[in-house]
Amino acid sequence: MKKRLNEKKPWYRLDLSAIVYPTLQRKNFSSVYRLSVVLKEKVEPDLLQRAVDETLPRFPTFKVAMRKGVFWRYLEPNDRPGPFVEPDIANPCMPMSFQNSSRYLIRIYYYEKRISLEVFHSLSDGGGAMYLLRTMTAVYLRLKGHPIPVGQGVLDLMEEPDAEELEDAYFRYASSKVRPPRSREKTYRIRGTREPFYTLNIITGVLPVQQVLSAARTYQVSVTEYLNAVLLYALLQKQKDDRVFRELPVSIAMPVNLRRFFPSKTLRNFITMVYPAIDPRMGDYTFEEIVLQVHHFMRYYINNKFLNADITTNAAVTRNPFIRVVPLFFKDIVIRQFYKRVQDKQSSAGLTNLGIIETPEEMKAHIERFDVLMGQPFSARTNCAVVSFGEILSISFASSIVEADVERMFFRKLVQDGIHVKIESNRKTEVR
Repeated sequence: MKKRLNEKKPWYRLDLSAIVYPTLQRKNFSSVYRLSVVLKEKVEPDLLQRAVDETLPRFPTFKVAMRKGVFWRYLEPNDRPGPFVEPDIANPCMPMSFQNSSRYLIRIYYYEKRISLEVFHSLSDGGGAMYLLRTMTAVYLRLKGHPIPVGQGVLDLMEEPDAEELEDAYFRYASSKVRPPRSREKTYRIRGTREPFYTLNIITGVLPVQQVLSAARTYQVSVTEYLNAVLLYALLQKQKDDRVFRELPVSIAMPVNLRRFFPSKTLRNFITMVYPAIDPRMGDYTFEEIVLQVHHFMRYYINNKFLNADITTNAAVTRNPFIRVVPLFFKDIVIRQFYKRVQDKQSSAGLTNLGIIETPEEMKAHIERFDVLMGQPFSARTNCAVVSFGEILSISFASSIVEADVERMFFRKLVQDGIHVKIESNRKTEVR
């Protein structure tokens, strides 16, 4: 094994995205998301625990605990026993306590053929955490007797982490001379009945990849552009059905994986948000018009110039000498109020697409599909997460309201476009 990067175990500053998540933590909300892999054989818990124990030391930014300083929070190495695999629960992505007995900010669950990894967002985004899930799954399959090589998302346990895996990549690339403003117009918010405390409604659509590609090609757009347009279409219809006194724009908060534009191996957060939107006050939109507007929005804003300017705006805040010396409790108050009164009101829903998940060829034979769940929305709305593996594309909605009107309209539109959709849900009643 190579010499360690440092003889002393380092502590880690929260990366630029990670700073906000502990501030928003409350008893009925936590920025926890879930990645799952569905295998073709039933999971053996004892072997899964061995796989977790062998894998986690290779991922030092996940084997940490949250600590609070005078001015900032930070992550310190965590050598406590755990995390321990557990049988799955009905309502995933529950809040994480920073002061629990093990202090870990990840959870591993199993149910039948499914392995699920839950991560507090201050550790990593979905792109980084997917490396942990794939490597852990590869180790589990090796323990089952299957020879799984490294590569294609599976890291080598015998190698020390590359320093780049541990970096806050935002500060390496935040170099634009332009800083776009943060404020955007208030958007439509879904009306619905709040679910009881800690209840998370999940609706997953399992779709054939080729049918989704065919539908997107019909409109001459990418899959991400097409699915954003379908969600905007459903939100517009929901707003009309609500018979609101005054219509507002509908907007989607969509994270962009910055690794596609700025070369980095970081396993920490490296995303920024874009907000495709439609304003119904300008008139009624056909679906074709929505698709076209989303397409041009994406092509205009999602490039390294605009994205660099966006992360530079965020970096400027933490680089400010005055803000750096403001006590943490005061920072928490300001950030929480800004998010609640401004940031959260700038989108009607969330949609993330992790894209195509690659694994070694020897691993594919043992996997049915991957799923992603964004977790609890901060306010009354729905969050959508998309991922594809092989011939299966999975779309999962997470909501804390009773009504499933937006999800129903979303999947209905996909069916109208010739896509076969199989629905799975943790709801007690059928979603029609």
